[in-house]
Amino acid sequence: MTLQVPASHLDLLTRPIHGVLTTMMPDGQPQSSLVWCDYDGECARVNTTLERQKGINISRNPRVSLLIVDPDNTGRFIQIRGQAELVQENALIHLDKITRQYTNHPEYYGYIFPLEKRAQETRVICRIHAEKITLNAIHY
Repeated sequence: MTLQVPASHLDLLTRPIHGVLTTMMPDGQPQSSLVWCDYDGECARVNTTLERQKGINISRNPRVSLLIVDPDNTGRFIQIRGQAELVQENALIHLDKITRQYTNHPEYYGYIFPLEKRAQETRVICRIHAEKITLNAIHY
């Protein structure tokens, strides 16, 4: 069962705020990447490729953590831990959507990343099925 993101923190997934996605390397070491993210109404989502380290790691071990810190109040954050599901369908459409959300560019390939690389990569949407959600730091 996927836990729901509390309404109080949905803005962290719908505003263009960078997140940190952590996956596990084959030797058990964590590997973290700065990512663009969004929310599909059920799951936090990140776009990657099967050829990049996070895609390789998730394919082997789907346990991930996504941390997003509110840039306006760094004591406010959401951490989502759970199982990642990799979905190829509409991954390029999703990538271009979040490219427009995070940048002034209409598409990822040809603007952010070389157009010729598109044929060399297998884009996937990483849907994170939340098993644990942690909110906000406590400051005394």
